[in-house]
Amino acid sequence: MAKGDGLYFQASREIKKTRPNKKKVFLLLQRAAGYGNSKATYALATWYLFGEYVKKDYKKGFELLEIAAEDKNPLALHDIAVSFETGKGTKKNLKKAFESYLAAALLGHKQSIYEVGRCYNYGIGVKENSQMATIWYDAAKYWNVS
Repeated sequence: MAKGDGLYFQASREIKKTRPNKKKVFLLLQRAAGYGNSKATYALATWYLFGEYVKKDYKKGFELLEIAAEDKNPLALHDIAVSFETGKGTKKNLKKAFESYLAAALLGHKQSIYEVGRCYNYGIGVKENSQMATIWYDAAKYWNVS
């Protein structure tokens, strides 16, 4: 079990309640993230990205995504790619978007598998390559992703 998992699981149980105590969840996630728990750090990032309990803050969300991604968290890597592609929370950088989609895909993130194909198909952050696009699109079909 990773450091902070107990706190993260407490937060997960609380948020699933009919009337969760979001302050409690937020504090548990902060404590777990303080132990370097990438799942908790990623969860906090999404709270900032979507304005859940805290004021929406793309920059803070992106910073937390970067921390979670250091632990090879595929969800964080995917969301970093989206941030680089859209320019939300960071400067738009299509090459880094592609690299992040690829890293997430190689870790098994299904939607990122499709996104790598899309990047190759349209030349997003990488040289357009229809053969590579087909390979990645076929992989996405295998995983029922589109």
